[in-house]
Amino acid sequence: MRLLATLSIVSLGGIFVPLGGLFISPYSSALSYQDSVDVEFTFNPSISVTVSGDLVIENLAPGSSSDSNIIDVSVATNNISGYVLTATTGNTSHANTDLTKSGIENKFSSVATNADLSSITTDNTWGYSFSNNAGSSWTNYSGLPLYTAETGKELVSVDTNTLTPIKFKIAAKASTNQPTGTYTNVINFIAVANPEPELGPVGCAAGKICYQPNAFSGVVGTMGEQTATDGNTVMLLASNFSRTGYGFAGWSDVYDYNTNANAHFYGPQESITVPTGTTANGTSLYAVWVKSEGSLQDTNKVTSLCGTNGVGGSLITAPTDGTANLTSVSALTDQRDNQTYAIARLADNKCWMIENLRLENTATTGATNIALSQGYNPSFTGLANPESANFSNSTTANSLYSIDGSTENTISGDYRGFRFPRYNNFNTQQRAETPAINANTYSYGNYYTWHAAIADTTLYSTYNQSVTNTSICPTGWRLPKGGDKSNEANNEFWSLIVDGINGGIKPANYDSSTTPYYTGTPEGKDASTKLRSYPNNFLHSGDFGASSAYDRGSRGFYWSSTAIDFYRSYSLYLGSSGVDPGTTNNSRDSGQSIRCTAIGS
Repeated sequence: MRLLATLSIVSLGGIFVPLGGLFISPYSSALSYQDSVDVEFTFNPSISVTVSGDLVIENLAPGSSSDSNIIDVSVATNNISGYVLTATTGNTSHANTDLTKSGIENKFSSVATNADLSSITTDNTWGYSFSNNAGSSWTNYSGLPLYTAETGKELVSVDTNTLTPIKFKIAAKASTNQPTGTYTNVINFIAVANPEPELGPVGCAAGKICYQPNAFSGVVGTMGEQTATDGNTVMLLASNFSRTGYGFAGWSDVYDYNTNANAHFYGPQESITVPTGTTANGTSLYAVWVKSEGSLQDTNKVTSLCGTNGVGGSLITAPTDGTANLTSVSALTDQRDNQTYAIARLADNKCWMIENLRLENTATTGATNIALSQGYNPSFTGLANPESANFSNSTTANSLYSIDGSTENTISGDYRGFRFPRYNNFNTQQRAETPAINANTYSYGNYYTWHAAIADTTLYSTYNQSVTNTSICPTGWRLPKGGDKSNEANNEFWSLIVDGINGGIKPANYDSSTTPYYTGTPEGKDASTKLRSYPNNFLHSGDFGASSAYDRGSRGFYWSSTAIDFYRSYSLYLGSSGVDPGTTNNSRDSGQSIRCTAIGS
């Protein structure tokens, strides 16, 4: 039996690239001529099929079944839409299935399509089946297509060591009176590149804001609609979309934000004026995806993007009015759990993760992996014994819990609620359980006690001490510093919000308070909107205490690395009409959000 592989390629259309040219006269340095040239390229997708070899069922004894021969068929393509692999027999169609012997009428005239071909029972029958999971299970071959590849494959070469081939199984059974000879047919394996889907504007119901995933494939999660009326102010919904290998940078009012000079960007929970036309036609907002450029733990990569001490790096400092293009934003992947985060150089000229930390203790991101990748606190043994419905907040005085959740000892004084390190993945769990608008919580990330945030293993070592680089952030990143009015020079939330985003305008109560904060209308609302705007992207992600999440959608708390006393540390507070830039004090057993900033940026 001969096996031939054939190949079809489908053109995906043209890509238009304008290039500029400069031509200078060789006769006079004072004269020059400038013009532009339009260059157009048309690309076809690269696709190839590799068959493991021409296999022949040889020496088939009369009255017996052949052993199944397995053919590996591998397809490689760089086509974003994937491909369809089909198999046909004969030179035309699936119906031409006979194995024939030249010059003799006898033939193998029937085809078995059972998944198990190891023992064909019908005489003069041959058959085939296929497996797309390396032979763990086999599928009846009952028509076309044989196999459709998932989209988003970025395979650029055929490599049977890395690709999982389609396994094709061949078998036959001859009768005792079948004439001796070689019976042949041809199997054609055909891979066709799928047409590239075209992203475009998506309609929305009248009086609604709709949130679109805005990707060919690979986006997980659903979003609900939001009721809105022209000219009113609304706070956008936090994203419930995720996409492997991409950071989420916010929403855009156009789907083609990469090439559209009029694109406008919004933070996930930015307050906006509802666009004209929403009441009559609805408004769609599109997820802004930034592809990962490498590892968060790669200090060379971080330096190339963020620079050192505010100097250098390819990321520009993004303006806060949403008009910046994506040159101000990149994305990197945390090697501990393969979560990708958008990062940006913000108004303080430092690089920040502009998504909340989502690290949790799972089978693949357990204590050992976290400790090894963290690097700053080798004794940190991870987020031990996480509980989804009990975040501590013990009501019994004098109880202190060790890292494994057991009672360690009792001491005098008010130490209620110390149970550390501890995190809670309430938002992640609810995302999977609650549909539509109530599940727009993925961007909120997970909640961490302060001891979990600083990667602490013992209360006594840091009971009233701040930390520097020790944290649960990826290696090369750390928690921002906080502090009260007396320490504003070292308060990095203060530097970002007051000196950067707010242009040095201090809160109105600055002269009368050790913990000044923006409050009321318009001061507090304006500061809150700015902090939630693109690309700052801070969120009203709430906090967690006892067994409940509080104030999601109305307030947010973010840990600093700065301690106050035995049981309190500083946090950034973000409300709907108030912002406290890192001077709020909170009990360390509170579950709060985390934003990391790059060390040295």
